[in-house]
Amino acid sequence: MDKFIVNIIHRPEMVPEYAEKVTGHGKAEDIGRKALLTESLDIFKTQQRLAHENGLKTTIQMTYASLFNEEAVELAKADHEKYGDEIALSLLGLPCKEFRDKYKTKDFCIWMFSMEDKKSIVDDIFAKFRDIFGFYPESTGSYYMDADLTNYIKGKYPSVKCAVATCWEEGPKAYHTCNNSWYTLFDGGPWAPWIPSKQNTHAPAANEEEDSGIVAIPHLSRDLIACYDGNGSNFGTHPQNVLRGMIYDSKTWEYPYMYNLIDQYRSLEKYNNGYAYNMMFVGPAWMNKMGRWEAPYELLEKSYSDGCAYYGKLKKEGKLVDMTMSEFADYYRKKKSYTEPECALWRDILYGSDKQLFWYCDPYMRTCVNMDQGGAIVDLRPYAAKLEWPVGIGTKHVQDASYPFLIQEKYRAGYFTHYAGEGTVRSAKLSYQGEEVDLCLCRTKAHFSQEGNTRILTLDPVDIEFYDLTVKLQTKIYFEEGSSRIKIERNILEMSNPKAKVELNEYMVACYGTTEYPEDMTGITLKCTGAEEKSITYEYRCREEQLAGADAVSAVIPAIETKVSMTASDKEAVGYIREGYAFSPMFTLGYTKTISDKEVFATWLNLEKAN
Repeated sequence: MDKFIVNIIHRPEMVPEYAEKVTGHGKAEDIGRKALLTESLDIFKTQQRLAHENGLKTTIQMTYASLFNEEAVELAKADHEKYGDEIALSLLGLPCKEFRDKYKTKDFCIWMFSMEDKKSIVDDIFAKFRDIFGFYPESTGSYYMDADLTNYIKGKYPSVKCAVATCWEEGPKAYHTCNNSWYTLFDGGPWAPWIPSKQNTHAPAANEEEDSGIVAIPHLSRDLIACYDGNGSNFGTHPQNVLRGMIYDSKTWEYPYMYNLIDQYRSLEKYNNGYAYNMMFVGPAWMNKMGRWEAPYELLEKSYSDGCAYYGKLKKEGKLVDMTMSEFADYYRKKKSYTEPECALWRDILYGSDKQLFWYCDPYMRTCVNMDQGGAIVDLRPYAAKLEWPVGIGTKHVQDASYPFLIQEKYRAGYFTHYAGEGTVRSAKLSYQGEEVDLCLCRTKAHFSQEGNTRILTLDPVDIEFYDLTVKLQTKIYFEEGSSRIKIERNILEMSNPKAKVELNEYMVACYGTTEYPEDMTGITLKCTGAEEKSITYEYRCREEQLAGADAVSAVIPAIETKVSMTASDKEAVGYIREGYAFSPMFTLGYTKTISDKEVFATWLNLEKAN
């Protein structure tokens, strides 16, 4: 059995985000202010000391500003020699006098620059790094690294093998809780390490040809329920995230949630062939002497000290391996294959509910199954399209780097809508004598298993009660590695009237987008194919077609180069397609079938690139 792996990453960010205004106390902006630089370096020293006192090595991501500070450089060299810390290079921390004098901008997000500027900045920083340390770095990173940027870095600086490359679910939810002022939009990526494709950072490579040449790690390890439902910046294994979320006892300054979150990451080895990963990536601004997030400096320091102590304790007990980023990249390459998925059966550890989500990510999709909604699929990103999505000034997406969804319950309502229309979800309905029940209303629990290359979610049976009939139904969901499809099996275990017949409607309501706001659906083509073909070209006109014995029902979405289809196990099933309307700009694919006691019916959701 492999051990739990942790990356501890620090950066001597000489001009930390937010901090200039705090230390400046209303003075005119001066990012060269001595008090700011001194405090920032002191905090970096404290972070390094706390890690080393607990027997942990770190990755020191030197920022551009820190390369102009002799003390920061000497500290990095000394800790590399003494503790084996890796000296890496961050693309965060660009703001400093030297940078602003040259580039005449206050921009600091590397992925938002024009491609020409990205190359120039990368070449500047990498050259400066080599002048100082005598070698090129093996690791780099930012909040997000777009594919064009990654491909350029790997092509010109092949020593780079690892990068911090996205923040999990750092999209509109985080934007709104930052007073609509934090323009870092990159939902839809993996929550755990992956090998990014050359086409799109968020979409894992399916083979060597697609391999960008680096191993990517997330910016933070986050709570896969609390972060998805709310602002991710409050729920992570970064200790000060927990303080920002106010998830601690204000009297005792204790935070059991932080340890529970780390432990839940440890538990993911059960779903990933014995492998589990966690990371802690902290800049100095989080431990500002003026305090942050209504917490005094003493609590900020205590939380970080306690976090390091917990990792150190696990290491002493033989339950954890601390690695530098480049060491982890080598390990990951040996441990994981391209098609091996990342799985997480995640339970609520914050709010006291019984909520359970299952997250699945491979080179063809990222998806989420919600057991509180009967095993409905509530998030689906079609990685099979490997959508090329240039980001930055001069592109169509200056800020929005998110991978588009087909289903997203937070931005497109899911099952529960307030008035009319439908939200995006993949679920099923049962009908009997004029009554209808959606499985989204049937809470259940899931159990994970693996047979060969197939991961299986077996849901506890649910009882569906009609006026004079009770149906006991069990759902199984199969994720076959490398197949780009999800099989959903419904098994009628028991009926109070064994002779009764009910109608099962397997459906998928979908659209596409990256935010809450609707996209133009014209150009989407819906089809039923079989002995004949029926199609609808989307025009917001509420049209519907059906075909008995349909081989497939499908939608082609040219805007995201994606084809999604459903297929069924029984030729007697009736396939149907449905166009939405302006107030409910969705489309629906589905199959209906009359089923009896002890019958099993399966459907597949299939994803592919639409050329």
